[in-house]
Amino acid sequence: MAAAQTAGKAAAAADLDNISVSIKYFDRTMYYPGNADANPIFVHISIKNEAAETLRFKLADDRMFSIDFIAYSVKNAQLPQTEALIRRRTTNQTVYFREIALEQGEEYSFIENLKNYIDITEPSVYYVELKFYPELYKSKYLDVTSNRLTLEVRPSPSAASATVLPVKEKTAELLRPEEISPDKVVEQTIIARQKSLWDQYFLYMDVEAMLQRTPSAKRKYTSVSADERARMLERYKADLMQSKIDNDIVAVPERFEIERTVYNRTEGTVTVTEWFKYPNYHEKKSYVYKVRQREGIWQIYDYTVTNLGTE
Repeated sequence: MAAAQTAGKAAAAADLDNISVSIKYFDRTMYYPGNADANPIFVHISIKNEAAETLRFKLADDRMFSIDFIAYSVKNAQLPQTEALIRRRTTNQTVYFREIALEQGEEYSFIENLKNYIDITEPSVYYVELKFYPELYKSKYLDVTSNRLTLEVRPSPSAASATVLPVKEKTAELLRPEEISPDKVVEQTIIARQKSLWDQYFLYMDVEAMLQRTPSAKRKYTSVSADERARMLERYKADLMQSKIDNDIVAVPERFEIERTVYNRTEGTVTVTEWFKYPNYHEKKSYVYKVRQREGIWQIYDYTVTNLGTE
């Protein structure tokens, strides 16, 4: 039995020579420690068949059972894995996967957030590579290592005053959300829209929840792969910026007044009266922004609008 098992491993290992795995940054920006949701490090992963024969491998629906990111400091110290990754792999559960078949020269690609795998707590320069497990994580003796990327993690931007927009337009990419109250979250979001500062506009918005406000969009979003979900979110943001969808949330008020803020420890609403200028009149509307708190940060996840007439 042991000899047959060893032979099987040797044959499978030989097949690994036919697999090419490469990684690159999907949408490179400035990266800071921590906060995987607000400042993700999206990595584009490609698996390619370099042989003439058909290449077959398993790919888990939860990619954490198919890949590992390995990160090293400049002193060659390996960074720890996230608690979420360790907990998921040590929990007794069924791992769902599908078998992928690639012909010669074909490749399969997807996108993952590196911060879901690696706990990055300090600014520094790191070196990152990926291990791909064609027979899933439980068969770790079979793996393919990718190319290596250089990752620069910068110090977190200093906290800004809650009474003004955090930073100037030219440095909007440096923004990180702050632990400010729900009314300040809504106030900063509206001001950002008035000034067309899109990075600031999306800073306190749960874009994923906003995209799923309609049942059809939610059904589609929940039925596709992780990389397609990432593309859907980017398209949704692009459509908002071009005012192609959800015109009420991206409409630009001439002025606004926060009328009422109600919230408990996790959820709340902020009611705002907004005036929109037209050539011969002003249109008046009441917005109710729904907010919820995640890890100390309030985010807008839904809204309603009521027309209050004209002035």
